[in-house]
Amino acid sequence: MLLNHKVQMPAVNRQSYKLFIDMRQMKSTYLIVLLSSLIIFSCEKKVDENFVANDSEYIHQSMQKLTDVIVYDIFSPPVASRIYVYPSIAGYEVLRHQHPEYRTFAGQLNELEAVPTPDTTQPISLPLASVHAFLTAGKSFIFSEDRIDEYQQQLYQDFQEAFPDDMFQNSIAYGEQVAQHILDWADKDNYKQSRSFPKFTVNDELGRWQPTPPDYMDGIEPHWSRIRPLVIDSADQFVPAPPTPFSMEEDSPFYQEVMEVYETGNNLDEEQAEIASFWDCNPYVSHHQGHVMFATKKITPGGHWIGIAKIAAQKSEADLMKTLETYAMTSIALFDAFISCWDEKYRSSLIRPETIINQHIDEDWMPLLQTPPFPEYTSGHSVISASAATALTELYGEPFPFVDSTEVAYGLPPREFESFKAASEEAAISRLYGGIHYMPAISNGVDQGRKVGGFILNKIDTRKDGSLADN
Repeated sequence: MLLNHKVQMPAVNRQSYKLFIDMRQMKSTYLIVLLSSLIIFSCEKKVDENFVANDSEYIHQSMQKLTDVIVYDIFSPPVASRIYVYPSIAGYEVLRHQHPEYRTFAGQLNELEAVPTPDTTQPISLPLASVHAFLTAGKSFIFSEDRIDEYQQQLYQDFQEAFPDDMFQNSIAYGEQVAQHILDWADKDNYKQSRSFPKFTVNDELGRWQPTPPDYMDGIEPHWSRIRPLVIDSADQFVPAPPTPFSMEEDSPFYQEVMEVYETGNNLDEEQAEIASFWDCNPYVSHHQGHVMFATKKITPGGHWIGIAKIAAQKSEADLMKTLETYAMTSIALFDAFISCWDEKYRSSLIRPETIINQHIDEDWMPLLQTPPFPEYTSGHSVISASAATALTELYGEPFPFVDSTEVAYGLPPREFESFKAASEEAAISRLYGGIHYMPAISNGVDQGRKVGGFILNKIDTRKDGSLADN
């Protein structure tokens, strides 16, 4: 009976016991929540303090990858300059928020409106965002996007391992936002519309440009002068002196210019031939052997100067911000120089030396370099090299001795220069050695390029103290 007897607790004791049990349950729940929070906190990923996010090599590598794809996809020199400039501006505009001494390009470049600002209340890496803005913008201008995608996956592994997930995602999101802002601006530069403009019409007027061997291609980008410039007021702001009047009379100045090209080509020494080859920068050199045709892909003239910009930044140990400034200013100088040069090319539409020499002097003569498919005057390499050299000199001073190894990847030995100006002058004279330009196109082209570059420097301030850069 005792075993079956139920002990009845007093009412007050039952209530106290219930309260005791409830308190133990609450305490247990609190401990569980607290323990869970501690576990989550202890497992939360922190920034790797040993990781250097603002390493300049990340943007150097990204620029090199973009150059590699430009070569692979075979873009013409003017179009390549467009592919370089917008991504460079995007990367610059992101990182300048980390460097208050730098100014935005908004309001300084034609029609560029204020760029979105980052949300600094959230964890973010602006170096990562700048690289992502650069690559996102660059990918939109090329054909082989998969090559950039593959590169990005490898590159971002370092950042993903070093950053918490929210920091990584915020950085990517802001890079995307700025890239889209720059791409929306780029969409209004008249490039897409120019794809449907008519081809250049070749006429038989004496001295006018005609397609050249071996492929007799149509003139490339005859409407490039209608692309919106970034800094110069218009494509025809710096029109050079007109080319020498055409005449094949033996005592005429034009005939003498033709003979200078012919005789120089027939008497090249080893150094002159090396100079011509080093600065060839023809993105598509076709070769014909019987019924077989194949092509050699090379860097463009603008790509060569982007390579020099990289060399200058690395030699001076420029930080990431100055590196982006270097790429941005160099590519802006190249972009506007191409617009200015192409405006004159299709206005004067001057015949190439190869054509006139084959017709009137020596039908078997060939220039050392393959003649590019557009009119002769002015020399594109002369114009854009002078403009880029002007910008780089402002950034890094003069003299600035450097070894130009840009063409090593294309089988050519490096060359040494005492300054950017010296390199640009050699690039210009290489067109005579290569047999593809008369001297006025070279000398007047250099003058044209320096005027473009000088105008850009007078209009653009990248530093809030009113300077372009600290040499």
